[in-house]
Amino acid sequence: MLTDLYIYFLPVLAVIIGYVISIFLKPGSSSGFKLLLAFSGAYLLAVTVLELLPDVYREPDSGIGVFIMLGLLLQIVLEFLSKGVEHGHLHFHGNSAAFPILLLISLSLHSLLEGFPLDNDNHLLHGVVVHKIPVAAILSVFLVQSKLSKTKVFLFLAFFALMTPLGSWLKNSVPAISQYSDYINAVVIGIFLHVSTTILFESSKNHSFNASKLGVIILGILLAYFI
Repeated sequence: MLTDLYIYFLPVLAVIIGYVISIFLKPGSSSGFKLLLAFSGAYLLAVTVLELLPDVYREPDSGIGVFIMLGLLLQIVLEFLSKGVEHGHLHFHGNSAAFPILLLISLSLHSLLEGFPLDNDNHLLHGVVVHKIPVAAILSVFLVQSKLSKTKVFLFLAFFALMTPLGSWLKNSVPAISQYSDYINAVVIGIFLHVSTTILFESSKNHSFNASKLGVIILGILLAYFI
Protein backbone atom coordinates (compact mmCIF):
# COMPACT_ATOMS: atom_id res chain seq x y z
CA MET A 1 0.00 0.00 0.00
CA LEU A 2 2.83 2.37 0.89
CA THR A 3 4.52 1.54 -2.42
CA ASP A 4 1.32 2.41 -4.27
CA LEU A 5 1.20 5.78 -2.52
CA TYR A 6 4.79 6.47 -3.58
CA ILE A 7 3.98 5.60 -7.19
CA TYR A 8 1.04 8.00 -7.24
CA PHE A 9 2.50 10.77 -5.08
CA LEU A 10 6.15 11.14 -6.12
CA PRO A 11 5.49 12.17 -9.76
CA VAL A 12 3.13 14.87 -8.49
CA LEU A 13 5.74 16.00 -5.97
CA ALA A 14 8.30 16.21 -8.80
CA VAL A 15 6.12 18.74 -10.65
CA ILE A 16 5.71 20.79 -7.46
CA ILE A 17 9.49 20.79 -6.92
CA GLY A 18 10.03 21.79 -10.55
CA TYR A 19 7.66 24.71 -10.12
CA VAL A 20 9.48 25.86 -6.98
CA ILE A 21 12.84 25.62 -8.81
CA SER A 22 11.46 27.78 -11.62
CA ILE A 23 10.75 30.55 -9.12
CA PHE A 24 14.33 30.73 -7.84
CA LEU A 25 16.37 29.74 -10.89
CA LYS A 26 16.46 30.56 -14.58
CA PRO A 27 16.48 27.02 -16.01
CA GLY A 28 17.61 28.20 -19.43
CA SER A 29 20.88 29.65 -18.15
CA SER A 30 21.59 28.09 -14.74
CA SER A 31 24.62 25.79 -14.76
CA GLY A 32 23.22 23.94 -11.75
CA PHE A 33 20.00 23.28 -13.61
CA LYS A 34 21.89 21.97 -16.64
CA LEU A 35 23.82 19.58 -14.40
CA LEU A 36 20.53 18.37 -12.89
CA LEU A 37 19.25 17.81 -16.41
CA ALA A 38 22.36 15.81 -17.35
CA PHE A 39 22.09 13.76 -14.15
CA SER A 40 18.44 12.99 -14.84
CA GLY A 41 19.24 11.88 -18.39
CA ALA A 42 22.07 9.60 -17.24
CA TYR A 43 20.00 8.07 -14.45
CA LEU A 44 16.99 7.49 -16.70
CA LEU A 45 19.13 5.96 -19.44
CA ALA A 46 20.94 3.66 -17.02
CA VAL A 47 17.71 2.41 -15.39
CA THR A 48 16.16 1.84 -18.81
CA VAL A 49 19.12 -0.16 -20.14
CA LEU A 50 19.97 -2.04 -16.95
CA GLU A 51 16.49 -2.92 -15.71
CA LEU A 52 13.56 -2.08 -17.95
CA LEU A 53 15.09 -3.32 -21.20
CA PRO A 54 16.13 -6.78 -19.88
CA ASP A 55 12.70 -7.18 -18.30
CA VAL A 56 10.79 -6.93 -21.59
CA TYR A 57 13.20 -9.40 -23.19
CA ARG A 58 12.83 -12.04 -20.48
CA GLU A 59 10.83 -14.06 -23.02
CA PRO A 60 12.37 -13.69 -26.49
CA ASP A 61 9.91 -12.03 -28.84
CA SER A 62 10.95 -10.28 -32.03
CA GLY A 63 7.92 -8.00 -31.74
CA ILE A 64 9.40 -6.23 -28.72
CA GLY A 65 12.07 -4.52 -30.81
CA VAL A 66 9.41 -3.18 -33.15
CA PHE A 67 7.54 -1.59 -30.25
CA ILE A 68 10.75 -0.04 -28.91
CA MET A 69 11.29 1.60 -32.29
CA LEU A 70 7.65 2.73 -32.35
CA GLY A 71 8.19 4.36 -28.97
CA LEU A 72 11.25 6.18 -30.26
CA LEU A 73 9.35 7.42 -33.31
CA LEU A 74 6.37 8.41 -31.16
CA GLN A 75 8.64 10.54 -28.99
CA ILE A 76 9.99 12.31 -32.07
CA VAL A 77 6.41 13.20 -33.02
CA LEU A 78 5.60 14.30 -29.46
CA GLU A 79 8.67 16.54 -29.37
CA PHE A 80 7.58 18.13 -32.63
CA LEU A 81 4.41 19.18 -30.80
CA SER A 82 6.02 20.06 -27.47
CA LYS A 83 9.11 21.79 -28.92
CA GLY A 84 11.47 19.77 -26.76
CA VAL A 85 10.23 20.25 -23.20
CA GLU A 86 10.87 16.58 -22.40
CA HIS A 87 14.61 17.04 -22.75
CA GLY A 88 14.90 20.48 -21.20
CA HIS A 89 14.27 22.82 -24.13
CA LEU A 90 11.28 24.95 -24.94
CA HIS A 91 11.10 27.02 -28.10
CA PHE A 92 7.63 28.49 -27.63
CA HIS A 93 7.43 32.22 -27.00
CA GLY A 94 5.92 33.01 -23.64
CA ASN A 95 4.06 36.15 -24.67
CA SER A 96 0.97 34.46 -26.12
CA ALA A 97 -2.41 34.32 -24.42
CA ALA A 98 -3.47 31.29 -26.45
CA PHE A 99 -3.74 28.10 -24.41
CA PRO A 100 -0.96 25.72 -25.61
CA ILE A 101 -3.22 22.74 -26.24
CA LEU A 102 -0.71 20.85 -28.43
CA LEU A 103 1.90 21.19 -25.70
CA LEU A 104 -0.57 19.85 -23.14
CA ILE A 105 -1.53 16.90 -25.34
CA SER A 106 2.09 15.99 -26.07
CA LEU A 107 3.30 16.21 -22.46
CA SER A 108 0.20 14.44 -21.16
CA LEU A 109 0.62 11.48 -23.49
CA HIS A 110 4.32 11.28 -22.64
CA SER A 111 3.55 11.39 -18.92
CA LEU A 112 0.70 8.89 -19.19
CA LEU A 113 2.90 6.33 -20.93
CA GLU A 114 5.80 6.73 -18.52
CA GLY A 115 3.45 5.83 -15.68
CA PHE A 116 2.70 2.32 -16.97
CA PRO A 117 5.93 0.53 -15.97
CA LEU A 118 6.37 2.27 -12.60
CA ASP A 119 4.84 -0.52 -10.52
CA ASN A 120 7.62 -2.86 -11.62
CA ASP A 121 10.63 -1.07 -10.19
CA ASN A 122 11.32 1.64 -7.62
CA HIS A 123 14.52 2.55 -9.48
CA LEU A 124 12.50 3.44 -12.54
CA LEU A 125 10.12 5.47 -10.38
CA HIS A 126 13.07 7.46 -9.04
CA GLY A 127 14.40 7.93 -12.58
CA VAL A 128 11.06 9.29 -13.80
CA VAL A 129 10.83 11.61 -10.80
CA VAL A 130 14.35 12.99 -11.31
CA HIS A 131 13.58 13.46 -15.02
CA LYS A 132 10.26 15.15 -14.32
CA ILE A 133 11.71 17.85 -12.04
CA PRO A 134 13.68 19.79 -14.71
CA VAL A 135 10.89 19.25 -17.26
CA ALA A 136 8.38 20.76 -14.83
CA ALA A 137 10.75 23.66 -14.11
CA ILE A 138 11.14 24.52 -17.81
CA LEU A 139 7.41 24.18 -18.33
CA SER A 140 6.61 26.34 -15.30
CA VAL A 141 8.87 29.16 -16.53
CA PHE A 142 7.10 29.18 -19.88
CA LEU A 143 3.60 29.14 -18.36
CA VAL A 144 4.32 31.81 -15.75
CA GLN A 145 5.86 34.12 -18.37
CA SER A 146 2.95 33.63 -20.75
CA LYS A 147 -0.22 35.69 -20.73
CA LEU A 148 -2.27 32.80 -19.41
CA SER A 149 -4.30 33.39 -16.27
CA LYS A 150 -3.08 31.89 -13.00
CA THR A 151 -6.05 29.53 -13.06
CA LYS A 152 -5.08 28.16 -16.47
CA VAL A 153 -1.45 27.80 -15.40
CA PHE A 154 -2.55 25.86 -12.31
CA LEU A 155 -4.89 23.63 -14.32
CA PHE A 156 -2.18 22.92 -16.91
CA LEU A 157 0.39 21.93 -14.27
CA ALA A 158 -2.16 19.92 -12.27
CA PHE A 159 -3.27 17.98 -15.35
CA PHE A 160 0.35 17.35 -16.33
CA ALA A 161 1.22 16.21 -12.78
CA LEU A 162 -1.66 13.74 -12.60
CA MET A 163 -1.05 11.98 -15.92
CA THR A 164 1.83 9.78 -14.71
CA PRO A 165 -0.12 8.50 -11.67
CA LEU A 166 -3.08 7.95 -14.00
CA GLY A 167 -0.92 5.74 -16.22
CA SER A 168 0.13 3.68 -13.20
CA TRP A 169 -3.47 3.39 -12.04
CA LEU A 170 -4.68 2.27 -15.46
CA LYS A 171 -1.94 -0.36 -15.61
CA ASN A 172 -2.94 -1.74 -12.20
CA SER A 173 -6.70 -1.47 -12.64
CA VAL A 174 -7.48 -2.39 -16.26
CA PRO A 175 -6.77 -6.07 -17.08
CA ALA A 176 -6.75 -5.43 -20.82
CA ILE A 177 -3.84 -3.02 -20.35
CA SER A 178 -1.94 -5.34 -18.00
CA GLN A 179 -2.20 -8.10 -20.59
CA TYR A 180 -0.09 -6.09 -23.02
CA SER A 181 2.24 -4.58 -20.44
CA ASP A 182 5.44 -5.83 -22.11
CA TYR A 183 4.55 -4.13 -25.38
CA ILE A 184 3.54 -0.91 -23.65
CA ASN A 185 6.76 -1.00 -21.64
CA ALA A 186 8.69 -1.49 -24.88
CA VAL A 187 7.12 1.69 -26.27
CA VAL A 188 8.13 3.48 -23.06
CA ILE A 189 11.69 2.17 -23.45
CA GLY A 190 11.86 3.75 -26.89
CA ILE A 191 10.59 7.02 -25.44
CA PHE A 192 13.12 6.94 -22.60
CA LEU A 193 16.01 6.07 -24.89
CA HIS A 194 15.28 9.03 -27.14
CA VAL A 195 14.71 11.50 -24.30
CA SER A 196 17.71 10.48 -22.19
CA THR A 197 20.22 10.38 -25.03
CA THR A 198 18.99 13.73 -26.35
CA ILE A 199 19.46 15.22 -22.89
CA LEU A 200 23.02 13.92 -22.65
CA PHE A 201 24.11 15.21 -26.05
CA GLU A 202 22.23 18.51 -26.11
CA SER A 203 22.58 19.79 -22.55
CA SER A 204 26.06 21.21 -23.19
CA LYS A 205 27.07 24.02 -25.50
CA ASN A 206 28.45 22.72 -28.79
CA HIS A 207 27.73 19.19 -27.55
CA SER A 208 30.94 19.28 -25.52
CA PHE A 209 31.53 17.49 -22.22
CA ASN A 210 33.08 19.34 -19.31
CA ALA A 211 34.32 17.83 -16.05
CA SER A 212 31.21 18.74 -14.07
CA LYS A 213 28.84 17.27 -16.61
CA LEU A 214 30.92 14.11 -16.97
CA GLY A 215 30.94 13.77 -13.20
CA VAL A 216 27.16 13.99 -12.78
CA ILE A 217 26.62 11.59 -15.70
CA ILE A 218 28.90 9.02 -14.07
CA LEU A 219 27.17 9.62 -10.74
CA GLY A 220 23.75 9.09 -12.31
CA ILE A 221 24.83 5.82 -13.91
CA LEU A 222 26.47 4.53 -10.71
CA LEU A 223 23.44 5.38 -8.58
CA ALA A 224 21.15 3.59 -11.01
CA TYR A 225 23.41 0.52 -10.89
CA PHE A 226 24.07 0.26 -7.15
CA ILE A 227 20.97 1.64 -5.43
